[in-house]
Formats: sequence, C-alpha cells, structure tokens
Amino acid sequence: MRKLPQDFTLGDKSAMKKGVLPIHESAIKHVTGQAVYIDDLPEWLNELHIATGKSTEAHADIVSINLDKVRAYPGVVDVIVQADIPGEVDVSPVLSGDLLLAGDFVHYIGQSIFAVAATSLRAAKQAVELAEIVYQRREATLLPQQSLARQEFVLPTHTIQSGDVTRAMASAPRTIQSEMYIKGQEHFYLEGQISVAVPNEDGGVQVFASSQHPAEVQKLVARVLGLPVAQVLVETRRMGGGFGGKESQAAVLGCMAAVLAVRNRCPVKYRMPRQDDMVQTGKRHDFWNSYHVGFNEAGDILAAEYDMVGKCGCTADLSDGVVDRAMFHADNAYFLPNARISGYRGKTHTVSNTAFRGFGGPKGVILAENVIEEIACAVGKDALDIRKLNCYQAGKDTTPYGQKIDDDVLFTLIEELEISSDYRARRKAIQTFNAQNPFVKKGLALTPVKFGISFTSKHLNQGGALVHVYTDGSVHISHGGTEMGQGLFTKVAQIVAKAFGIDYQRVNVSSTRTDKVPNASPTAASAGTDLNGMAALDAVNTIKDRLRDFAIEHYGIQPDDFAISDDLVRLGEETMSFPEFIKLAYMNRVSLSSTGFYKTPKIGYDRKAAKGRPFLYFSNGAAVSEVIVDTFTGEYKVTQVDILHDVGDSINAELDIGQIEGAFVQGMGWLTSEELSWDETGRITTNSPANYKIPTSADVPEKFTVALFDRANSEESIYRSKAVGEPPLMLGISVWCALKDACASVCDHQFSPPLAAPATPEAVYYAMQAARDYQEARL
Repeated sequence: MRKLPQDFTLGDKSAMKKGVLPIHESAIKHVTGQAVYIDDLPEWLNELHIATGKSTEAHADIVSINLDKVRAYPGVVDVIVQADIPGEVDVSPVLSGDLLLAGDFVHYIGQSIFAVAATSLRAAKQAVELAEIVYQRREATLLPQQSLARQEFVLPTHTIQSGDVTRAMASAPRTIQSEMYIKGQEHFYLEGQISVAVPNEDGGVQVFASSQHPAEVQKLVARVLGLPVAQVLVETRRMGGGFGGKESQAAVLGCMAAVLAVRNRCPVKYRMPRQDDMVQTGKRHDFWNSYHVGFNEAGDILAAEYDMVGKCGCTADLSDGVVDRAMFHADNAYFLPNARISGYRGKTHTVSNTAFRGFGGPKGVILAENVIEEIACAVGKDALDIRKLNCYQAGKDTTPYGQKIDDDVLFTLIEELEISSDYRARRKAIQTFNAQNPFVKKGLALTPVKFGISFTSKHLNQGGALVHVYTDGSVHISHGGTEMGQGLFTKVAQIVAKAFGIDYQRVNVSSTRTDKVPNASPTAASAGTDLNGMAALDAVNTIKDRLRDFAIEHYGIQPDDFAISDDLVRLGEETMSFPEFIKLAYMNRVSLSSTGFYKTPKIGYDRKAAKGRPFLYFSNGAAVSEVIVDTFTGEYKVTQVDILHDVGDSINAELDIGQIEGAFVQGMGWLTSEELSWDETGRITTNSPANYKIPTSADVPEKFTVALFDRANSEESIYRSKAVGEPPLMLGISVWCALKDACASVCDHQFSPPLAAPATPEAVYYAMQAARDYQEARL
C-alpha cells in the first residue's frame, strides 16, 4: 500500500526519473559502518574516562563519605564531588533541582554523588565501587498514587474545563467510573548516552554531544564552568536514536565531561554503560489515571472527569509539559461537550522522568481509547461505531482547551481505513471464529489518533538556519535541528534543493553546531522539519531575491524573466547553468550566504484561563490491529496491522513510512512487552536487555501495511507537509485495544475487563480470567 505523490519533484533528477526518492543521507554510511558516532571518534593519547559513584538509597541524608580508596585506585587521575564544581551545580533544563552531583542528601537510587576520571572506563568503574558512604534513610514516595495522597508534587496542578460537568454527569443515563495504571518505557536508543569534552586554549571547551538539544548543553556547560555561553561550542553530527531521552538529560554527560576536561586540561569522555544508562536516566512517565464518564444509551459521551497523575520522579525536568500534553490529548479523537481534566505532577523518589516520543500524549490517548472500549461493551455496540459516533466534527466542535477543529481529515481517514482494511467483514469472521473456538480467541480494533503539532511552550516554536552557496554551485546548510536517524537532514536538503531549483546532490547538510545557529530549540515535538525546514527556506529565499535583483540589473530583464529550475537559470530567452550563474554573481559581489528564521504563527495558550490554541495543526492517523490469544496462558500474536496516516503533502514518502512503521512498533512494544519494574526500595529491577524486552523483528506482524492519507496540510507548513515523528506511536494502542477486545469476547462483550498496560501475557491471562468470572457470575 506504499505510494508516492504523483507530482513529487524533490531530490535527485536521475533518481526522480526512476520514481525513486532520495534515500536517507547517511543510509549507506549506516549499513557500511562509515557513519561516525561519538564513540567512533579517535581517542586522544591523554583522554580520560568517567564513571560516577551512585546512591544506593532512594531518599536519605549523606552522613559521611570517604573516597580515599577511590583516589588511590590504579589509573584514577581525578575525583570530584559537588564542592569541586567551579560554577553552578544545578543542571535543570527549565526549573531547578537537577544537581550534577548530589550534596548533603540523595533522592533516588542511582543519583550521582561523585565522579571519577581515569585512564580507562574499566578503571573508573572499578574505582567507584570502593567508596565508603554512610546514609541516614528517610521515608520514600515511590508511586504516583502515594504522591497524590501525600500531596507531594514537583509543580502545581493544572485543570482544563469545558461546559457544566457536574450537571451533565448527574443527568447522564449511564456512567462508568474506574482507574488505570499505565507504566512507562525505557528509551533504549541503540547509541547510549555519551559526550566528549575537549578544552581549548582560551579556557573554553568544545563538547561533542549525543543530544537532541545542543544549545541547552552549551548553556548548562557554561553554567557549571562559570563561563560565558560563547566560550562553549557544542557539536552533534548524529545520534543512534534519541526518542526524547536525549532532549534534556544528555546535558548531564556534557557537563560532567566538561568540568573534568577543563579541570585536568585534557579531553574527557563520559559514556554510560547500558546498565548505568537504564538506572540513571529518566523514562517515559508512569501515569495513574482515574475517570468518571457519563453517556447515553446510544454511546454519546456527555461528560468526562479525568484525574491524571504523572510519576515525575524527584524533580520537574520536563514534566510540566509532559503532563500538559497528556491532558491536551485525553480527548484524543472525541468531542467532550462537558469535561474536567486535571493533571498532577507527582513527586517520587525515583529518577526524574523525561521526554519520550509522544511527550505525555500517549497517556492521554490510551485513557480515551479505554473509555471508548468500556462504553462499547456497556451499550452493546462495536467499539468502532462508538468511535465514529463521538468523533470530532470539523467546523463544529472544539477541544476542552478551546481549540477549534477546522478540518475533516480525522473522520474521513477513519472511514477510509475502515473500508480499505475490510474491517466489517473481518469483524464478522472473528465473531464466528471466537464462537467456534473456546481456547483461542481473536481480537480486532481500529483506533485513531489526533496529535497536536507545536511545542506547548510557545517560545520553543522557532527555528534558525544558515545557508552558503559556493562559487561552484554547491550549497552548504546548517540548521538548529539534530539528526537522530529520522531523516531530518535529508528532508531539509530536499527543501533547499527544491527552493533553489537545483539538483539534490548539490546540497550538503553539516553537523549541528552552536556556533553556526545559536539558541536553537530541541529537535522534539515532531517539529524538526516544520521549524528548521521553514528557516532554511527563508534563508534560500533571501539569497534567491539577491540573485533575481542581480539578474534584473545585469541583464536588463523583467522579474518574470528570471527563474531557476532543473539546475538551469532562465534569463529571458537565454539559459545558464546554475554553477555558471553563481560564479558570475560572485564576480559581481553578490552575497551568497544568508541566515534564515521561522516562528510558528497563530499559537498561544492562556494557562490561567486554560484556553487557547497550543497547536498549529493536528496530525491524524488510524490503525487496525488483529491479534490471536491463547486463553490458557495469555500468550498472543499480532497477526495483521493496517495503517492509514496523515502526513499532509509528504516531502519524502519513504522516510515518512519508515517513521510510521518504527513508531508503531515502538508504541506496540510499550503496551505489550516493555515492562518497567521497581522493587519496594525504589531500585529499578529492569536494568538491562536481559530483563527488559523491546520488540524484535519476530514481533512485527507478517501482514503490515502502511498507506499515506492523500491530502495536503490546510495550514501553511513547509510545502504543506505534516509532522510524522510522534503521532504514529499512539497507533500502537490499537494492539492493546485488540487484546482487550479478545479478552472481552470471553464474556460476549458484556463486560470490558481491566487490562494492564503493558499487556504482557500474564496481564492478558488475568484479563481473560476477569472476563470468565464475569460470565460465570451472570450465569
């Protein structure tokens, strides 16, 4: 079902003639091993390696600390504690509380107390084990339910309201009321957290960072060193995955390496081994959601009250935005005429949780879809019919936070997938199968997603770029976005090539560097192409305006007589190759370099009123998932998935489809096999690939089709495309709903049994048993 836009013209001309899109700019380097990641950089002769001494208590005062044996260990060059940090000790991305090294107390197991720089990573790791630390233990809060009961929050609670919830709930013919606990997820990027810091002759430092936010690394490194920001240079060429885990927390490694590099006047590498990474860095937030929903006999939602408690960890990190976005997406695709949605930022004595693909949105979407499943069983209808009944209507409905739904993509897309996936016939076939097979059950679910595109922090919605055209006609582009495998560099190169009217092969995108584009926003919120592509286009248009003005003056032609396409410059009746024209422009002193800038229009959210437009537009999609379940063991298999996703007018359909496929599988993993667990002391027990299972190729359904919804963005995004990075992850919720559907079939869908998230085979077994118990009670 893969298809390319018929009029697609971006990219290499020879490739276009063959109907092939430009491949990822590093694809060949990836598969041949030529792509250089930070750990591939040649090591300096005097390079040191870092390991940190970690807390063994979740919440405690440090009574005493003895590091004599650590300092004496062979290979150890330096050991630092909080007092040795020359500048500020706080490395929080937004607020405060995230300490580079703990001081007099610790507030999660794994918190760094001291750091060792040694001649090898092995020596550093062995040395930190020799520390002698005495603690005075305090009571720890470990669950979001506990934080709510104790009123312990990292930030104030926020509430969104619309309509008269109390009256609508009181008059609703039917209600449901329950709760659900949704666990988090480990990022498990292929390349772990890593930074290398190299001091320079001026007392500053260059940091090579695997970071989604180099500008933030720059700012925080300067802060801990007590230097002006301009004396710190941060460079990121590529990441082996980020998924949000390298948006804020990658800065810690750059800061630690920089402190020790400047202190010892030598290069320092800080690479977290996988187990340290899983213990010391934040995950997707756990959420405890409780809900009370009123509806009528047809299944129309009349009122909804949601309490959403995020497990934020010991500090705020990015939790304010994460919980906000969970609240913004608790409606998902459905109109809630009367709603009260409260988001609590629960403080727990665990590692601070952080950004993860979807940034809180998945915790709201799964709540909405769970409610739909329960209503469908309550009124005896197919869940798809309840979804369509409550789906937003364009031009008529508004979200609980006051943003109007302006287009009809969502409902149209759902109906198109319903037909293309043969949903109705498959539903009938599954009903027949389940009636005939008491020991194996099938489940089916079609779930949509409506995901808002823009940073919910308004100031982050800006992008910058720098474009140079050289005298041979080649083009160099630097922008504030980072490449983490998603294909951002490829898309920006395509945008620049199309804007200039030149061959894609002429365009080169450089590493992301803070000395090229300053103060850049993180590559996050699915906005990388929107922001940086628009900024690059702005720079190109500035250069093209100069070239047009030169051509008009030099050749005496009219503005309409000038055009660039297919690598040729049209000058009235004459043509000239692009390189020839660029050389001529240079000889006539035309500036061939420009910065570009873009800020997202129309957006704004009044937090005090809890109303506004936090998003420029919505990306939409839907997935149909089918599963088969062993009722005795709870083991299951995803047998078929069909996806229809809205990416607007795609810039690169193959890259977009790859993102959709990867996001879906990652979302499916979050809700099936990826179970995070902690023991009663607050120690994470899923701390390695041996006890934390991400999806493998064997988990991908054999029947897996992805199609792109054929409609341009109604908003003026870059070439009318839409963001694609995060929204498809929530399509994985269709697998969870299909499992829930299979469990409900045990009691003829008279009851929607609670299903844990993730739905491990054990969880599915318990849900099956709950359905059996309900059935037996009815009989």
